Amino acid sequence: MNKLLLQLGTRVFTCVAIISLTACTLPWMQEEDIYDITSKFKATWNVHENFERHGDGSITFYSVKYGGLVGLVREHNLPVDWSGYESITFEFEDTTQVETQLLIGNVMRSWGKRGINKLTCYFDGLDMRQVDQVVLQTAEPTILTIKRVRLTPVTTSWNSRVVWKGNCNTEEWTSGFVVKPEKLRDAKEGDKIEFVFSTDTSDPKRSYWLLKSVYNSTEHTLEGNKNEQNEWGCTMVGQKATSYRIRLTARDAKELRSRGIFVNGYFVNLTQVNLLTKIRSADQPGEESEEEKASKGYRWE
Repeated sequence: MNKLLLQLGTRVFTCVAIISLTACTLPWMQEEDIYDITSKFKATWNVHENFERHGDGSITFYSVKYGGLVGLVREHNLPVDWSGYESITFEFEDTTQVETQLLIGNVMRSWGKRGINKLTCYFDGLDMRQVDQVVLQTAEPTILTIKRVRLTPVTTSWNSRVVWKGNCNTEEWTSGFVVKPEKLRDAKEGDKIEFVFSTDTSDPKRSYWLLKSVYNSTEHTLEGNKNEQNEWGCTMVGQKATSYRIRLTARDAKELRSRGIFVNGYFVNLTQVNLLTKIRSADQPGEESEEEKASKGYRWE
């Protein structure tokens, strides 16, 4: 009888131990970030550059000028559908010492200025249904430690209102247009300005296309895409891109309501500009802007 009780007690202890171990490991398992794609970066474009992966998953990239750290995101050797994501973010260990550039096929080409520790590129309005690789480049040789590369799922729906429609072939900065302030009178922080266009690919030697937007009658570019602007305040767009969006800061919204916006570019043919506002449900009112909070008497320290 004592032997039987001992065996039974051992089994009960073993079961409790297994349950306890499982309970202890479950939180760790749940902490896995399914949107983290850092591990996809396994190659470089240039044989003279290299990288090393660390135990925490971060990557140190020893780059050359316009080489490239390549993330192969195909699944079963087929392109993946990223239409359910709104952006990709590179987090750096230290602030960047040189300009960086992000390429996603021919669809997306986004610039990151020097001195940033995070580069977020939004997929707004782009066709992200056939993505095969992501490439991070630097404008000069440097050493970058990338802590994490993360996708952010789409969480917000937007209303769209046309504020300008026409046909502006910018060519080599020769043409531009103004969106009048009265068209933007309800613009607020957190809204987006969307530019709809096509790129002029008539010259096969042309390898880049640019957009520039400033507060009308000034030389000041919008703040919302400041990290994507090069030293002349221009933003690069991909060869097959059809739209580009800027999230408005509080200053952007104020200046656009009072001045409007002047738009031009480099071999980009613009046909429409939209103001996008968040669709908010009763259950999910969304995050209020600083202006909205101020109007309701919130106090900012």
